[in-house]
Amino acid sequence: MTSFDDQQQPVVEHTENIKCTSCGGNTEYNPESKGLKCPFCGHEMPIEATYNHTVELDFESAGNSRNHLWQEEKRVFQCQNCGAESVLDANVVADFCSFCGSSHISVTEKDAGIQPGLLIPFQISQDQALDKFRVWIKGHFFAPTQLKKTYRLHKISGAYLPYWTYDSHTQSHYVVRVGNYYYETVTRTVYEDGKPKQVTEQVQKIRWHQESGNYREFFDDVLIKASSTVEPKLLQKVQPFQLTSLTDYKLEYMSGFLAERYQTSLQQGFTEAQDVMKNGITRGIERSVAGDIVQVVNLSTDYTNITYKHILLPIWISSFHFNQKVYQFIVNGQTGKVSGNYPLSIMKIVFVSISVLIVLLMVYLFLES
Repeated sequence: MTSFDDQQQPVVEHTENIKCTSCGGNTEYNPESKGLKCPFCGHEMPIEATYNHTVELDFESAGNSRNHLWQEEKRVFQCQNCGAESVLDANVVADFCSFCGSSHISVTEKDAGIQPGLLIPFQISQDQALDKFRVWIKGHFFAPTQLKKTYRLHKISGAYLPYWTYDSHTQSHYVVRVGNYYYETVTRTVYEDGKPKQVTEQVQKIRWHQESGNYREFFDDVLIKASSTVEPKLLQKVQPFQLTSLTDYKLEYMSGFLAERYQTSLQQGFTEAQDVMKNGITRGIERSVAGDIVQVVNLSTDYTNITYKHILLPIWISSFHFNQKVYQFIVNGQTGKVSGNYPLSIMKIVFVSISVLIVLLMVYLFLES
């Protein structure tokens, strides 16, 4: 039967402790009320959302300034099993990794790095995330029937994943190979009932030539994931996040949740962003050059006025056991979209395959009769 495995599950440490003004207990951010709520007395404290940090930061000077580092005293905890690095208060001790459940946690010498300027606060509560998981697991026909009754669900944890966004003006010089269709009339001999017959038809051909030119494009908020902890395919399936909901990073939004330290550096992230921009530039050039076929054969791009933002995006993450195997799943903390791994029933797959073959065979026999 479904249950929480309390003895082996990761303990979610609070990244921030903000005291309740009523009883003095530690409050937690409540996605449903979008404010702080005390789990002891139920007192709620509103959070005023602000939007002062939407300004872009200069990429070139990022490594020479400490103005954008974490201002609060932080420690970085690293999981020796999955490599996840969590940013926690200096006085917090992490017992388990919230990403994989491992107890092999150590304090590293790394600093917390660049503080996020913006985040999307959780809008899906833990209870809502669990409900969405249950609906998701029941909706998979090819999962074993027994799975829906006997899986053991681990403790679900709310975590903010780190991302970079980049803006850049680009100016590119390109060389393209351009093909234009033309048609030639061709007469050929075909045989019908053993007799030759002359057939005239239009045959499509391509005339190629080479062109060069310049192309400019501005890229705004190219989003690059700075975490390697969550399986990329799972994360891709719960996207997109609605970045219009980004608000200023505040301690209150972090209360009761984890913040993962970025594993992709600012410079590495821009290298990935350049690949995204290059693809966009290539598509833009192909659209702007007149021709039936346009192939970019050479491209040289200058990137100027590069800016960035460090943002945090919310997910609920957990896993479940079935037949002594662990399957991870995640829930988008903003939209509630679910993605995860699950076992497949070989019997169901075989049954459906045989059923499809029988139907196809019956259709074939009917058409042949």
